[in-house]
Amino acid sequence: MRKAKLLTGMKGFTVIWFGQVISQLGTAMTRFTLTIWTYTITEQATATALVFFCSFMPSILLSPIAGALVDRWNRKLILFISDLGAGLVTIGLLVLYATNNLEVKHLYLTTAIASIFESFQFPAYYASISMMLSKAQYTQASGMLSLLESISGVTAPVLAGFLFALIGIKGIMTIDILTFLVAISALLFIHIPQPEKTAVEKVSSVSLWQDSIYGFRYISKRPSLSGLVLIFFTINITFGFYMALFAPMILARSNNNQVIFGIVSSAFGIGGIAGGVLMSCWGGPTRKIHGVLLGVAFTSLLGTTLMGLGQNLPVWATAAFFTKFFPPIAYGCNQAIWQAKVPPDLQGRVFGVQRQIGEITMPLAIIIAGPLADYVFEPAMQPGGSIVPMFGGIIGIGPGAGMGLVLFILGLLGILIGLGGYLFKIIKNAEDILPDSNTI
Repeated sequence: MRKAKLLTGMKGFTVIWFGQVISQLGTAMTRFTLTIWTYTITEQATATALVFFCSFMPSILLSPIAGALVDRWNRKLILFISDLGAGLVTIGLLVLYATNNLEVKHLYLTTAIASIFESFQFPAYYASISMMLSKAQYTQASGMLSLLESISGVTAPVLAGFLFALIGIKGIMTIDILTFLVAISALLFIHIPQPEKTAVEKVSSVSLWQDSIYGFRYISKRPSLSGLVLIFFTINITFGFYMALFAPMILARSNNNQVIFGIVSSAFGIGGIAGGVLMSCWGGPTRKIHGVLLGVAFTSLLGTTLMGLGQNLPVWATAAFFTKFFPPIAYGCNQAIWQAKVPPDLQGRVFGVQRQIGEITMPLAIIIAGPLADYVFEPAMQPGGSIVPMFGGIIGIGPGAGMGLVLFILGLLGILIGLGGYLFKIIKNAEDILPDSNTI
């Protein structure tokens, strides 16, 4: 019997992408129902923030090591193992819930374990794109990856709300497990070429520890890459607060209205789909740096700031839409610059360090956000609160107003970060300063 030919190029990438769309849909439904479950039990932003923290911090801390291993190991195998590991974590959650043993503390542990497996996915996926696709297709692929997350974001809340009444949390987690099988199966039909070792790679590859820190040296020697990382290092402070506070803020200001929360969550997905489709078809501006800096600024203005100001469903939904509309442009353009400038055989370790530096502030902001909201800003924005005379007329008062004020302030900071990048030539002219990888 003739052996079937494995797919590569855009066809192969599309197969991987489709499998991840199905898998992420199941994961998003589980996370949506468990977020509501967590807040309903605790009624505190701190608890939901801790879950977010545990889902990010292990992945970010391990990114340099994961990136080094991506360059050493078969990238297809790494994607397979990371998907399998995440599926096993969901099975563990299902067992705990089905036996009435699930507690919030278990979510901290299981999300941390899942995060360890996810630490391999970012460097492996983007390093695989560089091997499967041409340079002209990088932003298109990044747009598709952003679209992947957004499709699950818009459909998961609706499906989860509908399915919850029919099959409950156990049924939703069972579906999640089945979707992991689809993602794993998709990998069986594609081929991801392994990069040839360059002279640079041969010199740098000595030990796992040296490989892990090599990315730091590589980025530090290139001020333009350091500047790009610094943009995301600072902006992710605001995004970390956003991720931790938007769900409890909406639930608090809507009196735990799950329908409103579901509509706002869907608006995130709709915005992400629109932004992802735009990037997939358009590919971003010719000068990718404009997509990075303006994408950050507009996300902060029309997303974070507006969400903080909002006091009703139409404003929240609009802010949610723009929160996800612009990031595919910003992140897609940023990653296209890195993929074009970093040699393919070094991308695993460099992208791992890029992620760690750029996103390390996000989980730190998440862990700070909950207590800051619960014990400082929320009490101060209740009737008679200490800062109500200053901000009450803008943000409103009562449950959730303190969290809204935090988002409003950080949104203004994000605008300054995005536009401030134009003040530095090493950032503004990064595409001219850095040579393409094939000329290094």
